[in-house]
Amino acid sequence: MDLQLSVRAGRGCTVLEVRGELDMATSPQLREGLQRLVDAGDRQVVVDLAGVGFMDSSGLGALVVMFKAWRDVGGRMCLAAVQPAVRSVLSVTSVDQAIDVYDSVPEAEADMRPTDMPAG
Repeated sequence: MDLQLSVRAGRGCTVLEVRGELDMATSPQLREGLQRLVDAGDRQVVVDLAGVGFMDSSGLGALVVMFKAWRDVGGRMCLAAVQPAVRSVLSVTSVDQAIDVYDSVPEAEADMRPTDMPAG
């Protein structure tokens, strides 16, 4: 199954909607799509995984690498609407301890804070 990526403006962030299976064949496409957002200057990104029913270690690796890329530029990437099979992979590998995971995109958007404004 091909991977489909679509980008839209969210509340205080950019939302990347992902549909398909994240595996060895499609994870480079995810990484490239996320890298384009970093390069474009997006600093708050929610990865909407509602349309992803399967993810293997290569998909996991792509998410971790890009999470670190955002952290390195002072930004933030989180995951939302994660399906049970994918959530299981995140949990078993403890990646959900490093990358914030939200039940829904609106919940993730509500937790985003502008990076160029002081907290408070």
